[in-house]
Amino acid sequence: MPALTPIEIRAEDLDRVRYDTDGLVPAIVQEEGTGDVLMMAWMNETTLRRTLSEGRTVFWSRSRQEEWRKGDTSGDRQLVRRAAYDCDGDTLLFVVEQEGRGACHTGAKSCFYRAFGSDA
Repeated sequence: MPALTPIEIRAEDLDRVRYDTDGLVPAIVQEEGTGDVLMMAWMNETTLRRTLSEGRTVFWSRSRQEEWRKGDTSGDRQLVRRAAYDCDGDTLLFVVEQEGRGACHTGAKSCFYRAFGSDA
């Protein structure tokens, strides 16, 4: 199993994150090495802190109203290698080592496998 890489939690960084009215912020997940965008999910402050401290992605499910750690049921874990927030603080970016089949719940490597204007 690859090593987990916790990331230092600094108050000044967390203070720059801007959550929406539901207390959520979008988190984009990108594959280390390829640069492929794998997925987008939502985080709240608790799941952001858990992701940074554990070194694995943890998200908030808006439909189930609960936390979910990527890969706990599927085995398709995401090991965080780098984390950043954008200039406005309203979007997060996680560069990960993706384990298993991929990031999408359909079994695809990326959730972005459908192109406009294509039958794929």
